[in-house]
Amino acid sequence: MKGTKGRRRFIDYPRQGREGPRRWLPSWRLWLGTFSFGVLSLAGLFAIVYANVDIPDENELAAQEATVYYWADGSQMVSVGAVNRQNVTLGNVPDSVENSVIAAENATFYSDPGISFQGIARAVVNMVSGEETQGGSTITQQYVKNTYLSQDQTVTRKVKEFIIALKVSNQKSKQDILRGYLNTSWFGRGSYGIQAAAHAYYGIDASKLNPSQGALLAALLKGSEQYDPGLSKANHQRAVARWSWILDRQVATGKMSEEERAKYRAFPEPRSPAKPTSQAGQTGYLVDVANKFVKAETGLTDADLARGGYRIHTTFDKQRTRRLEKAVTDVRRQHLDPKKRAADNYVEFGAASVRPKDGAILAVYGGTDATRHFSNNADTTAVPAGSAFKPFVLATALQQQVGRAEVPVKEPEVTGEGRPADWESDFGDLRGALMKAENPPFVQAGKRLGLERIRDLAVAAGLREESMARLEQTFPLGTSAPSAIRMASAYTTFVNGGLHADPYAVSSMTYGGRKIRGFDRAEPDQVLDAGVAQQVSASLEGLGWRSLGLPGGGASSQPVAAGRTEPGDRMKSAWFIGSPLAAPGAGGETGAGTDAGGRHGEGDGDEPTTAVTMFRNKPGAPELLPMQGVGGDGKGLGTALPPKVWSAYRNAS
Repeated sequence: MKGTKGRRRFIDYPRQGREGPRRWLPSWRLWLGTFSFGVLSLAGLFAIVYANVDIPDENELAAQEATVYYWADGSQMVSVGAVNRQNVTLGNVPDSVENSVIAAENATFYSDPGISFQGIARAVVNMVSGEETQGGSTITQQYVKNTYLSQDQTVTRKVKEFIIALKVSNQKSKQDILRGYLNTSWFGRGSYGIQAAAHAYYGIDASKLNPSQGALLAALLKGSEQYDPGLSKANHQRAVARWSWILDRQVATGKMSEEERAKYRAFPEPRSPAKPTSQAGQTGYLVDVANKFVKAETGLTDADLARGGYRIHTTFDKQRTRRLEKAVTDVRRQHLDPKKRAADNYVEFGAASVRPKDGAILAVYGGTDATRHFSNNADTTAVPAGSAFKPFVLATALQQQVGRAEVPVKEPEVTGEGRPADWESDFGDLRGALMKAENPPFVQAGKRLGLERIRDLAVAAGLREESMARLEQTFPLGTSAPSAIRMASAYTTFVNGGLHADPYAVSSMTYGGRKIRGFDRAEPDQVLDAGVAQQVSASLEGLGWRSLGLPGGGASSQPVAAGRTEPGDRMKSAWFIGSPLAAPGAGGETGAGTDAGGRHGEGDGDEPTTAVTMFRNKPGAPELLPMQGVGGDGKGLGTALPPKVWSAYRNAS
């Protein structure tokens, strides 16, 4: 027994000859042995993985295949061409451009082993926290991702990227890696590679780029959607800041002298973005809306889509889209004369049709031509809604059961003579105030209801929170600036029994014959009480009749629920949002056209709600221009034109 008891164990745990807590505390030998075993195991595992992961064939940017977009009926809308990429040698890329890219993306490029342990650690941490796994990649890793792997943000792909980057770094020179990176990177505007980017942004070969221009192109590598200065004012600000930082960074790393840096104080403004002629007319706007939806639903980026190979089936109705474009064109030709009236210059229209029952976007009018007018007027969030926002205040009042929406709107104001001022005015009923285009009742309703409550209901009905204005006294009067798509979507809630379905533009999508997930539609949400929605819809019906009954309005014989701006808004926009209601006893029209008395029957929700907006905007100017006198409207704001567009669209064959 003594011999057995004294025999040394391979692993002395619990520890012999120790008592109490010390018996359970590992010895330094055990700590060292465990650590060494772990290190050796990881090294062995890494060696096995390294040996079994080969450098794959180049992915050839999805075989240069185009992406095809389809109309709702299955016919082809447009084929967005093969990848715009032209390979160049480093001899055709100025040193200053190379220095800008290295300073921006990987300052230690020439000295590192091609991988970033910090980046890998960040990817793991992001994975554990549920965030994207990207971040901190070296130029070599990015080149590997561009050339050999998919763009999936997964740990598996990140591990492969790490291993292949090590092998590539051992087998290729830094010059070859940098050349490959510059020729495969996404710069936005449909361009892969520095040569295509130089032409897209400056109309020159890469060899002619100066250090300032090169710094801007290097800034785009962080993400053209955020740093292309031609896309938005916010993008421009970000681009200027990063461009300046990249130039300063080169000074800090010794690649540029202070004297050279001083030459580049003026931002090198690139040319305006341009769309291919295949996206002329409304096509480019439709593609933009579809792409935005795809990116939101799948996580794909513009770079991914530009690689090609996708088949995207949209919800856009070919005939409705053409009718909407014709309606705007006809109204513009008949009522606007820029040569005769200065107020008719710089007039812009935007419009969108959304199907109430499921939120499908059926038609969009984004501007005169996507190849010449780049911003999408149907999707802009810069145009105040004015009185078209008031139905959301009415709906909030009804939802909260504030009387019968007979909200006291003002206390008697005593004049110098001791008599109530304007107390005789009929300001006691929000529904009456909506018809009479009176503002004070809605301001007072905002105080009574709470501006947050009104905002929350509008957002629940379909407006985006980021388009909401500051919660000030005038908020109920429509200082917010939703897009035409979102206004049409939100108004469907009123005619669909309080149900709201988020708007969508793509019904399905495939890549290489494989269906891409993310396009299953959720059931509509009940965001308003059905009775409240019916009452709002009934109120809007009266406004619809009044609006479309204007001389030359071409009123439809069918009941219409409509919201609109009024001349009294004194704002810089004009809106009309119309929803055809089902005629008494008829089906086949919009969702819920019944008022509290059940006058209208319910339809199948196929007839869309359409929002039309009009505003004046001089290209490049940050502010909207006044609307006074547009179309020769003596009342001042040209508010009759959006109803005319709606009616022409509705009645077109």
